[in-house]
Amino acid sequence: MGTVTSSAPAASPVRAPILGLLLDVDGPIASPVSRSIAIPSIATDLARLANAGIPIVFNTGRSDDFIQREVVPPLLAAGIDEGVTLYAVCEKGASWFTITRDGASEVSVDASLAVPEDYAREIEQLVATKYERFVFFDHTKRAMVSVEQRTDVASADYLAIQPDFDADAIRAFVARGLGVSREGARFPDANDGVQWRIDPTIISTDIESVKLGKDLGAERAFALLEGTRPLPLEWRTVGDSRSDYAMADWLHEHGHTVSHVDVRPRDGIPEKPYAVLTAGDLIHDDAGAAFLERWTRMVSGDSTDDDEVGVDEAA
Repeated sequence: MGTVTSSAPAASPVRAPILGLLLDVDGPIASPVSRSIAIPSIATDLARLANAGIPIVFNTGRSDDFIQREVVPPLLAAGIDEGVTLYAVCEKGASWFTITRDGASEVSVDASLAVPEDYAREIEQLVATKYERFVFFDHTKRAMVSVEQRTDVASADYLAIQPDFDADAIRAFVARGLGVSREGARFPDANDGVQWRIDPTIISTDIESVKLGKDLGAERAFALLEGTRPLPLEWRTVGDSRSDYAMADWLHEHGHTVSHVDVRPRDGIPEKPYAVLTAGDLIHDDAGAAFLERWTRMVSGDSTDDDEVGVDEAA
């Protein structure tokens, strides 16, 4: 019998997606007012992008519980295709899980990054006895301690008491002999060390290990994506605060092409070695929705890369 040779063509290599997204949640995705996805097109466009092969990672300080309650249901309702996976890195890198058309996977947690239990209980009691009119203690966090503005409290009233709460939180660390920092101010331990960070935002104060951050979230994201698909040709990171730039910093430092989208540039745009994009007068989830819509059009071939900046660009 003669030798039989196959004339079937070789399988085509899987092409790298043109774009990958690392997304903060509060601000660009969820409204900082309603704390939910308030613009329906956001979930629709996220699903369309994911179904088109765009890697999407939510890189957030929020808990996995929040993402599962407020982000996953609209995504599932928008329609995630069979075999498509999105990723969630929560609490700035302390926990993570995947999202498919079947919902959320089991959550992984790095317990070594958790705030001491006795400290967390003291802060919970502090909220109950002194600050309950303005904030609530987030019981869904697994590693961080977060105290968040109540939705029935005006932003100005919350921001007026936030420095007092932060000072109390610092004192509780110092009383334990632990080092802590807040926005560059250091309160070191006896060995000049700092293990913990007070991180105020426009709606909350996060109390966390100094090892946590959006850069750790980006590193976790790459660990989740490794080996699952070709990496994107370019990345877009999106956030509403200065700390969110750490996502783009990490990507740039590791040799990836990245542009950062700042949806709340009123704090000023820092000088960076990569492009920083803004949406003109649009901020928060209005800006997030505008970029997602543009990226959806770009991926579908309805616009070009140049059309991405119908927006302002700062370098």
